[in-house]
Amino acid sequence: MKKIFVVSFISVGYFLNAQSLSNSPYATYGIGDVKYDNTIETTSMGGISTAFISDFTSSFNFANPANNANFELTSIRLEATNENNYFKSNYNDMKSTKHSTYLSNISLAFPLSSKVKMGISYQPYSSKSYDIVTEQLASDNTTPLYRNNFKGSGTLNTAQIALSYKISQELSVGAKANLYFGDLNDLNEFRAYNSNLGTYVGEYVNGYETKNRIRNFNFTLGTSYQTLNTRTDKKFTVGATATFGNTSNMTTQYTNSTYRYSDAQETTKVTGSETIIEQKETKSKNLLPLQASLGVGYGSENHWFVSGQVDYKKGEDISYFGKDFNFQDTYRISAGGWYLPNYNNFRNYFSRVIYRYGAFYERGNLNLEGNSINKFGISAGVMLPFKNSSITRMSGLEIGLEVGKRGTLQNNLINQNFVNLRIGFNFADKWFRKTLYN
Repeated sequence: MKKIFVVSFISVGYFLNAQSLSNSPYATYGIGDVKYDNTIETTSMGGISTAFISDFTSSFNFANPANNANFELTSIRLEATNENNYFKSNYNDMKSTKHSTYLSNISLAFPLSSKVKMGISYQPYSSKSYDIVTEQLASDNTTPLYRNNFKGSGTLNTAQIALSYKISQELSVGAKANLYFGDLNDLNEFRAYNSNLGTYVGEYVNGYETKNRIRNFNFTLGTSYQTLNTRTDKKFTVGATATFGNTSNMTTQYTNSTYRYSDAQETTKVTGSETIIEQKETKSKNLLPLQASLGVGYGSENHWFVSGQVDYKKGEDISYFGKDFNFQDTYRISAGGWYLPNYNNFRNYFSRVIYRYGAFYERGNLNLEGNSINKFGISAGVMLPFKNSSITRMSGLEIGLEVGKRGTLQNNLINQNFVNLRIGFNFADKWFRKTLYN
């Protein structure tokens, strides 16, 4: 059974890399629609992780690798996300809906010793998946003049390896290496209406295509300090992380050309019809700049926990359709926690369920028409332990729900409401250890 889980962990990675993710029209800018954190445990608590040290032995914290002092079991997590986005704009009173379901996280973690813990994970970091059409009409509001079509595709994934070291009963440190890899593509097509044919088909198209091939590497260092009052079982925690040492190798290819399509679906170009107007290649080294996080938490041992957190990310510069695009600095404020009624009550199953809650506000890195594209939401979740799961074998079904809003209707921009459902499993046990006694 344990071998099956290991094979599943390796093979699932292939499908995670090949999947297509739905996202916001704001993904047209930069590296796409960035997923803050794809783990159910973190998102169900509003995103708090920097000062979150699990009271239980089966949960590994990748966001702050220092927060794994209590981790003692081998854990395999498989998680999926169902995104439901609802868009609205005052421009022509447009409305649309997008849905997608994808594997959002797989991870494997295990202790190397009583003080050293290790984990590896794999999850999508950002994505592009949009197809936007705008059409200009003549003064009679019926006759089309020209059309712009914006298309985007691709996924940027991240693979992580983390190590934790427990210096003392109160103090721990950790380090994580992050590898980002993937391909992101954008295409802007302009065409004029053929009044003789009554169609766009057959007319020359001016296409401007951007292809980004990304290979990026950086480090995250973390530390945490936790004090426990043994008389009252109350805990106070403070944690901090910094991500730096960015080594980027993003190659961007631009092609400005004219061509014709041979079919109405615009999937096949007419052979020999393409004329290259301009073509160039650039390299970028500032894709994922400095990031930092600070959090504090307070709780009661094996009973409840609350935390607050502030995240900061320095704005990056990226080329978009041949022009430099500047992103502003981003910050995020999160608050959340968890509650466990009574883990010793085996007569009442729901007394052993972990209930999570949280909220967040994020100032986005985009500023369009003088408006910051901000995001906020609330979240909740549960960890339903398996029937034979005890406090020292906390395996179970994870369910999380996130509801929120992004963007604005001002200046004909887009308002995005979202409902994200996450479901996953955490299989934890004392695997891969030799038996000392028969």
